[in-house]
Amino acid sequence: MAAPEHGRVAVVMGGAGAEREVSLDGGRDVLAALVAAGVDARGVDGIPALLEQIAAGSVDRVFNLLHGRMGEDGTLQGALECLGVPVTGSGVLGSAASLDKALSKRVWRDCGLPTADFRVLGPADDAASAAAALGFPLVVKPVSEGSSVGVTIVRAPEGFAAAVAAARSCEDRILVEAFVAGAEYTVGLLQGEPLPVIRIEPNRDFYDYAAKYESDGTAYHCPSGLTAADEERLQSLALDAFAALCCEGWGRVDFLGAGSDVRLLEINTTPGMTSHSLVPKAAGAAGIGFEALCLRILETSHREARV
Repeated sequence: MAAPEHGRVAVVMGGAGAEREVSLDGGRDVLAALVAAGVDARGVDGIPALLEQIAAGSVDRVFNLLHGRMGEDGTLQGALECLGVPVTGSGVLGSAASLDKALSKRVWRDCGLPTADFRVLGPADDAASAAAALGFPLVVKPVSEGSSVGVTIVRAPEGFAAAVAAARSCEDRILVEAFVAGAEYTVGLLQGEPLPVIRIEPNRDFYDYAAKYESDGTAYHCPSGLTAADEERLQSLALDAFAALCCEGWGRVDFLGAGSDVRLLEINTTPGMTSHSLVPKAAGAAGIGFEALCLRILETSHREARV
Protein backbone atom coordinates (compact mmCIF):
# COMPACT_ATOMS: atom_id res chain seq x y z
CA MET A 1 0.00 0.00 0.00
CA ALA A 2 1.52 3.33 -1.07
CA ALA A 3 2.32 5.89 1.65
CA PRO A 4 -0.10 8.58 0.36
CA GLU A 5 -3.03 6.14 0.69
CA HIS A 6 -2.71 6.30 4.48
CA GLY A 7 -3.39 10.04 4.60
CA ARG A 8 -2.43 11.96 7.74
CA VAL A 9 -1.41 9.51 10.45
CA ALA A 10 -1.28 10.26 14.17
CA VAL A 11 1.04 7.96 16.12
CA VAL A 12 -0.50 8.15 19.58
CA MET A 13 1.91 7.29 22.39
CA GLY A 14 2.73 8.08 26.01
CA GLY A 15 -0.50 8.81 27.84
CA ALA A 16 -0.90 8.66 31.60
CA GLY A 17 -0.67 4.90 32.25
CA ALA A 18 1.93 2.80 34.03
CA GLU A 19 3.61 1.97 30.71
CA ARG A 20 4.04 5.59 29.57
CA GLU A 21 7.82 5.49 29.08
CA VAL A 22 7.69 2.21 27.16
CA SER A 23 4.99 3.65 24.95
CA LEU A 24 7.01 6.81 24.27
CA ASP A 25 10.12 4.80 23.39
CA GLY A 26 8.26 2.59 20.94
CA GLY A 27 6.19 5.44 19.56
CA ARG A 28 9.24 7.50 18.68
CA ASP A 29 10.78 4.55 16.81
CA VAL A 30 7.54 3.85 14.93
CA LEU A 31 7.12 7.51 14.01
CA ALA A 32 10.65 7.70 12.64
CA ALA A 33 10.10 4.54 10.58
CA LEU A 34 6.83 5.79 9.09
CA VAL A 35 8.29 9.18 8.20
CA ALA A 36 11.29 7.47 6.59
CA ALA A 37 8.84 5.41 4.50
CA GLY A 38 7.16 8.57 3.24
CA VAL A 39 4.05 8.48 5.43
CA ASP A 40 2.61 11.82 6.55
CA ALA A 41 2.88 10.94 10.24
CA ARG A 42 3.11 12.96 13.44
CA GLY A 43 3.44 11.99 17.09
CA VAL A 44 0.71 12.74 19.61
CA ASP A 45 1.05 12.31 23.38
CA GLY A 46 -2.11 10.83 24.89
CA ILE A 47 -5.81 10.67 24.11
CA PRO A 48 -6.87 14.27 24.92
CA ALA A 49 -4.26 15.69 22.51
CA LEU A 50 -5.30 13.13 19.89
CA LEU A 51 -8.96 14.08 20.14
CA GLU A 52 -8.04 17.76 19.80
CA GLN A 53 -6.20 17.04 16.56
CA ILE A 54 -9.09 14.94 15.26
CA ALA A 55 -11.52 17.77 16.07
CA ALA A 56 -9.25 20.15 14.15
CA GLY A 57 -9.54 17.88 11.10
CA SER A 58 -5.82 17.04 10.93
CA VAL A 59 -5.96 13.24 11.41
CA ASP A 60 -7.14 10.61 8.91
CA ARG A 61 -6.11 7.49 10.84
CA VAL A 62 -4.35 6.48 14.04
CA PHE A 63 -1.38 4.21 14.71
CA ASN A 64 -2.03 3.24 18.33
CA LEU A 65 1.01 2.71 20.58
CA LEU A 66 -0.74 3.30 23.93
CA HIS A 67 -0.42 0.36 26.30
CA GLY A 68 -2.72 -0.82 29.08
CA ARG A 69 -5.83 0.90 30.33
CA MET A 70 -7.22 3.85 28.34
CA GLY A 71 -5.29 2.75 25.26
CA GLU A 72 -5.46 -1.01 24.91
CA ASP A 73 -8.76 -1.71 26.67
CA GLY A 74 -11.29 -0.63 24.04
CA THR A 75 -11.73 2.92 25.39
CA LEU A 76 -9.70 4.60 22.65
CA GLN A 77 -11.01 2.19 20.04
CA GLY A 78 -14.62 3.01 20.92
CA ALA A 79 -14.03 6.75 20.79
CA LEU A 80 -12.37 6.51 17.39
CA GLU A 81 -15.11 4.24 16.06
CA CYS A 82 -17.72 6.81 17.08
CA LEU A 83 -15.71 9.52 15.33
CA GLY A 84 -15.20 7.43 12.20
CA VAL A 85 -11.38 7.47 12.49
CA PRO A 86 -9.64 4.17 11.61
CA VAL A 87 -7.11 2.78 14.07
CA THR A 88 -4.55 -0.02 13.94
CA GLY A 89 -5.13 -3.36 15.60
CA SER A 90 -8.13 -4.81 17.36
CA GLY A 91 -11.49 -3.14 17.77
CA VAL A 92 -13.49 -2.46 20.91
CA LEU A 93 -14.40 -6.07 21.74
CA GLY A 94 -11.01 -7.66 21.10
CA SER A 95 -9.18 -4.91 22.94
CA ALA A 96 -11.43 -5.01 26.00
CA ALA A 97 -11.54 -8.81 26.22
CA SER A 98 -7.77 -9.17 25.90
CA LEU A 99 -6.76 -6.60 28.50
CA ASP A 100 -9.08 -8.19 31.08
CA LYS A 101 -6.99 -11.26 31.97
CA ALA A 102 -9.84 -12.85 33.93
CA LEU A 103 -12.24 -12.61 31.00
CA SER A 104 -9.57 -13.86 28.60
CA LYS A 105 -8.93 -16.95 30.69
CA ARG A 106 -12.64 -17.69 31.10
CA VAL A 107 -13.18 -17.52 27.35
CA TRP A 108 -10.16 -19.72 26.63
CA ARG A 109 -11.25 -22.25 29.24
CA ASP A 110 -14.75 -22.40 27.75
CA CYS A 111 -13.23 -22.86 24.28
CA GLY A 112 -11.11 -25.77 25.50
CA LEU A 113 -7.84 -23.86 25.14
CA PRO A 114 -5.14 -24.53 27.76
CA THR A 115 -4.65 -22.00 30.54
CA ALA A 116 -3.58 -22.29 34.18
CA ASP A 117 -6.16 -22.72 36.93
CA PHE A 118 -7.11 -19.37 38.46
CA ARG A 119 -9.31 -17.39 40.82
CA VAL A 120 -10.56 -13.82 40.32
CA LEU A 121 -10.80 -11.69 43.47
CA GLY A 122 -12.72 -8.47 43.98
CA PRO A 123 -11.83 -6.00 46.75
CA ALA A 124 -13.99 -7.78 49.34
CA ASP A 125 -13.08 -11.37 48.41
CA ASP A 126 -11.00 -13.60 50.68
CA ALA A 127 -7.59 -14.03 49.07
CA ALA A 128 -6.57 -16.78 51.49
CA SER A 129 -9.23 -19.15 50.16
CA ALA A 130 -7.87 -18.73 46.62
CA ALA A 131 -4.36 -19.56 47.82
CA ALA A 132 -5.66 -22.62 49.67
CA ALA A 133 -7.45 -23.86 46.56
CA LEU A 134 -4.50 -23.38 44.21
CA GLY A 135 -1.57 -24.12 46.50
CA PHE A 136 1.96 -22.73 46.31
CA PRO A 137 3.79 -21.59 44.28
CA LEU A 138 1.27 -19.29 42.63
CA VAL A 139 1.15 -15.97 40.78
CA VAL A 140 -0.68 -12.81 41.86
CA LYS A 141 -1.34 -10.01 39.39
CA PRO A 142 -3.71 -7.14 38.60
CA VAL A 143 -6.43 -8.09 36.12
CA SER A 144 -5.80 -5.27 33.64
CA GLU A 145 -2.16 -4.15 33.77
CA GLY A 146 0.55 -4.94 31.24
CA SER A 147 4.35 -5.24 31.22
CA SER A 148 4.22 -7.38 34.41
CA VAL A 149 3.28 -4.32 36.49
CA GLY A 150 2.13 -5.51 39.94
CA VAL A 151 2.95 -9.18 39.26
CA THR A 152 4.50 -11.38 41.98
CA ILE A 153 5.45 -15.05 41.98
CA VAL A 154 4.69 -16.31 45.50
CA ARG A 155 6.61 -19.43 46.46
CA ALA A 156 5.59 -19.67 50.13
CA PRO A 157 2.58 -18.53 52.21
CA GLU A 158 4.49 -15.80 54.06
CA GLY A 159 4.86 -13.76 50.86
CA PHE A 160 1.23 -13.96 49.81
CA ALA A 161 -0.25 -10.98 51.70
CA ALA A 162 2.38 -8.59 50.32
CA ALA A 163 1.77 -9.86 46.79
CA VAL A 164 -1.98 -9.30 47.11
CA ALA A 165 -1.35 -5.78 48.41
CA ALA A 166 0.99 -5.02 45.49
CA ALA A 167 -1.56 -6.19 42.94
CA ARG A 168 -4.43 -4.34 44.64
CA SER A 169 -2.38 -1.14 44.65
CA CYS A 170 -2.79 -1.21 40.86
CA GLU A 171 -6.53 -2.04 40.79
CA ASP A 172 -9.23 -3.62 42.93
CA ARG A 173 -9.71 -6.81 40.89
CA ILE A 174 -6.80 -9.22 40.98
CA LEU A 175 -6.01 -12.60 39.51
CA VAL A 176 -4.48 -15.47 41.46
CA GLU A 177 -3.35 -18.32 39.25
CA ALA A 178 -1.48 -21.58 39.55
CA PHE A 179 2.23 -21.34 38.81
CA VAL A 180 3.29 -22.94 35.52
CA ALA A 181 6.81 -24.33 35.43
CA GLY A 182 8.86 -24.13 32.26
CA ALA A 183 9.88 -21.50 29.76
CA GLU A 184 8.05 -18.43 28.50
CA TYR A 185 7.26 -18.34 24.79
CA THR A 186 5.67 -15.68 22.64
CA VAL A 187 4.07 -15.70 19.20
CA GLY A 188 3.59 -12.49 17.26
CA LEU A 189 0.66 -12.32 14.86
CA LEU A 190 0.53 -10.05 11.83
CA GLN A 191 -2.44 -9.84 9.48
CA GLY A 192 -3.58 -13.38 10.18
CA GLU A 193 -0.15 -15.02 10.04
CA PRO A 194 2.01 -16.18 12.96
CA LEU A 195 5.59 -14.99 13.25
CA PRO A 196 8.41 -17.29 14.46
CA VAL A 197 8.19 -18.37 18.10
CA ILE A 198 10.57 -16.71 20.56
CA ARG A 199 11.69 -18.41 23.78
CA ILE A 200 12.47 -15.88 26.51
CA GLU A 201 15.21 -16.54 29.04
CA PRO A 202 15.41 -13.77 31.67
CA ASN A 203 18.33 -13.50 34.07
CA ARG A 204 15.87 -12.72 36.87
CA ASP A 205 13.24 -14.67 38.80
CA PHE A 206 10.80 -14.14 35.93
CA TYR A 207 10.22 -11.92 32.88
CA ASP A 208 9.27 -8.81 34.86
CA TYR A 209 9.31 -5.11 33.90
CA ALA A 210 13.06 -4.78 34.44
CA ALA A 211 13.79 -7.90 32.39
CA LYS A 212 11.56 -6.61 29.60
CA TYR A 213 12.82 -3.05 29.29
CA GLU A 214 15.89 -2.38 31.42
CA SER A 215 18.09 -5.46 31.47
CA ASP A 216 20.57 -6.47 28.79
CA GLY A 217 20.78 -9.91 30.38
CA THR A 218 17.53 -11.32 29.01
CA ALA A 219 18.13 -13.81 26.19
CA TYR A 220 15.70 -14.16 23.29
CA HIS A 221 15.96 -17.44 21.40
CA CYS A 222 14.65 -17.50 17.85
CA PRO A 223 14.69 -20.27 16.67
CA SER A 224 12.99 -21.17 19.93
CA GLY A 225 14.54 -24.61 20.37
CA LEU A 226 11.15 -26.31 20.09
CA THR A 227 10.60 -29.14 17.66
CA ALA A 228 8.93 -28.15 14.40
CA ALA A 229 5.72 -29.86 15.54
CA ASP A 230 5.66 -28.04 18.90
CA GLU A 231 6.41 -24.69 17.24
CA GLU A 232 3.54 -25.19 14.78
CA ARG A 233 1.23 -26.19 17.64
CA LEU A 234 2.13 -23.03 19.55
CA GLN A 235 1.47 -20.89 16.48
CA SER A 236 -1.86 -22.62 15.93
CA LEU A 237 -2.83 -22.09 19.57
CA ALA A 238 -1.92 -18.42 19.25
CA LEU A 239 -4.23 -18.03 16.26
CA ASP A 240 -7.05 -19.84 18.10
CA ALA A 241 -6.61 -17.73 21.24
CA PHE A 242 -6.57 -14.53 19.16
CA ALA A 243 -9.73 -15.51 17.31
CA ALA A 244 -11.53 -16.59 20.50
CA LEU A 245 -11.21 -13.04 21.87
CA CYS A 246 -12.21 -11.42 18.53
CA CYS A 247 -8.79 -9.81 18.08
CA GLU A 248 -7.69 -8.41 14.73
CA GLY A 249 -4.78 -7.00 12.80
CA TRP A 250 -1.70 -7.64 14.88
CA GLY A 251 -0.75 -8.63 18.39
CA ARG A 252 1.22 -11.03 20.52
CA VAL A 253 0.22 -14.17 22.41
CA ASP A 254 2.28 -15.29 25.42
CA PHE A 255 2.64 -18.83 26.80
CA LEU A 256 4.27 -20.64 29.70
CA GLY A 257 5.27 -24.28 29.78
CA ALA A 258 7.57 -26.92 28.38
CA GLY A 259 7.49 -28.49 24.94
CA SER A 260 3.98 -29.53 23.99
CA ASP A 261 2.67 -28.90 27.54
CA VAL A 262 1.99 -25.15 27.49
CA ARG A 263 -0.59 -22.79 28.96
CA LEU A 264 -1.90 -19.54 27.52
CA LEU A 265 -0.77 -16.55 29.57
CA GLU A 266 -2.18 -13.43 27.89
CA ILE A 267 -2.68 -11.47 24.67
CA ASN A 268 -1.23 -8.06 23.96
CA THR A 269 -3.25 -6.25 21.30
CA THR A 270 -0.78 -3.34 21.24
CA PRO A 271 2.59 -4.97 21.88
CA GLY A 272 5.71 -2.98 22.60
CA MET A 273 7.75 -1.62 19.70
CA THR A 274 10.99 -0.70 21.49
CA SER A 275 14.45 -2.07 20.72
CA HIS A 276 13.83 -4.77 23.38
CA SER A 277 10.37 -5.67 22.08
CA LEU A 278 9.37 -9.10 20.90
CA VAL A 279 7.28 -8.51 17.79
CA PRO A 280 10.09 -6.60 16.01
CA LYS A 281 12.51 -9.41 16.96
CA ALA A 282 10.18 -12.09 15.56
CA ALA A 283 9.44 -10.06 12.44
CA GLY A 284 13.17 -9.64 11.85
CA ALA A 285 13.62 -13.41 12.09
CA ALA A 286 10.94 -13.74 9.40
CA GLY A 287 12.77 -11.28 7.14
CA ILE A 288 10.49 -8.32 7.88
CA GLY A 289 12.51 -5.22 8.76
CA PHE A 290 11.31 -2.64 11.27
CA GLU A 291 10.14 -0.12 8.67
CA ALA A 292 8.24 -2.80 6.74
CA LEU A 293 6.72 -4.06 10.00
CA CYS A 294 5.46 -0.58 10.89
CA LEU A 295 3.89 -0.23 7.44
CA ARG A 296 2.22 -3.65 7.76
CA ILE A 297 0.79 -2.67 11.14
CA LEU A 298 -0.41 0.64 9.73
CA GLU A 299 -2.22 -1.31 7.01
CA THR A 300 -4.36 -2.92 9.71
CA SER A 301 -6.12 0.44 10.12
CA HIS A 302 -7.58 -0.22 6.67
CA ARG A 303 -10.51 -2.57 7.19
CA GLU A 304 -9.68 -4.78 4.18
CA ALA A 305 -6.12 -5.40 5.47
CA ARG A 306 -6.85 -6.28 9.10
CA VAL A 307 -6.50 -10.05 8.66
